Amino acid sequence: MGRAAEMLDVTPAFLRSLDNARLFVPQRSSGGHRRYSRYQLRLAQRARDLVDEGTALEAACRIIVLEDQLAEAQRINARLMRDRDSQNPPPPPG
Repeated sequence: MGRAAEMLDVTPAFLRSLDNARLFVPQRSSGGHRRYSRYQLRLAQRARDLVDEGTALEAACRIIVLEDQLAEAQRINARLMRDRDSQNPPPPPG
């Protein structure tokens, strides 16, 4: 956790608060130390940015979850559109 906090220029308490807010749940080493994925570090950085802009931590976490859900919905929609287009090619001109 100390290395992750150092990389993000936050305190370990800030990272624990993200865990408590359930923004993400880090893996645990056999010794019980928190292990963060790159994705989780990106989420933590986004949370820090929002908090630095004056957003409350709980609101920042909710914003991040909603942004993530929107991005996933957009990926699914794009894939469905591609699939639909490949199954129904446009009629030939003429």
